[in-house]
Amino acid sequence: MRVTLRDIARECGVDVATVSRSLNGAYGVREKTRRKVLTVAKRLNYRPNRLAKGLVTGRSRTLAMVISDIRNPFFAELARGAEDAAYRAGYELILCNSDLSAEKQMQYVHSLLEKRVEGILMNSVAGLSHSERQELSQSGVPIVLLNRPPAQVQGFSTVLADNFAGGERAGNYLIHLRHRVIWHLTGPRQHGNLAERTRGFRKALEGAGTEVASLTIRGHHNTEGAYQMMKKLLRQHRAPTAVFAANDAMAFGAIRAIFEAGRRVPEDISVIGFDDVELAGIIRPPLTTIHQPKYEMGWAAVEVLLQQAERPGQWSPQHRLMEVRLVERESCRPISRRAHDQ
Repeated sequence: MRVTLRDIARECGVDVATVSRSLNGAYGVREKTRRKVLTVAKRLNYRPNRLAKGLVTGRSRTLAMVISDIRNPFFAELARGAEDAAYRAGYELILCNSDLSAEKQMQYVHSLLEKRVEGILMNSVAGLSHSERQELSQSGVPIVLLNRPPAQVQGFSTVLADNFAGGERAGNYLIHLRHRVIWHLTGPRQHGNLAERTRGFRKALEGAGTEVASLTIRGHHNTEGAYQMMKKLLRQHRAPTAVFAANDAMAFGAIRAIFEAGRRVPEDISVIGFDDVELAGIIRPPLTTIHQPKYEMGWAAVEVLLQQAERPGQWSPQHRLMEVRLVERESCRPISRRAHDQ
């Protein structure tokens, strides 16, 4: 049976209030009595009722994180950074998967607010409506949005990578390798960070100084979605010389489809991803990709969240933009000058 404060009080020969003050380090308790209470509590394996304590103090010491899909390695690393930061600050982190559903996302938010969490990190799967933004801002709970451009979510703090710069870097890299027929696999238009990657990529192509034939294909931005897109495209179109996948998970799906079609990476088709998840350096061939600091983003988001929680009603939105960089591996190769000239 669960040990209660009353059990400890009976064992020590004191009242429940004295036990409570002893366990919480409050004033008004003799040191000898405090030590006795702590010794008995340890011997009885007492565990405090955090729910009951939270009702008294108004603090749950719990944060929550709503992400799209933990199966995507990007979110695993992001969540690890957030969990480590929360643990270090003495908080627990609840993890929820929206499964790319805006409806499920808001159902989780409502449930988390009812559980009195002290802050929510959201990787919003779609642009929040006016009513949703209003509801969140009036909830009284700090909320930090991940991977959303500040202009799209005014009034909220944000933490994201420089997606525009990353997309531009990917495009410039492929142009530098003399690729002139490039497919871009990405997600829906309303997906903020993927849209920024596409925008940066297109800017690179526009500034190439030479004609580049490009095709942008939108679909489910996961491994299976990219696999199905690439499989269909390879049947319907002449193959490109390079593919820019909007994230590494999509790059993995594209590579699988390329191999199944009897083509090789990078000899026939070069592939570049975005995220630099751990698996990117393990697959064959190792994936060239744009690195974003996933762990650091999760940690930074919790830092911002706790700063807001400590100053209710007195904080201004913070926006942290994290730098990205190109990681060259073996999934891209240059087009020979002869082939380029032909």
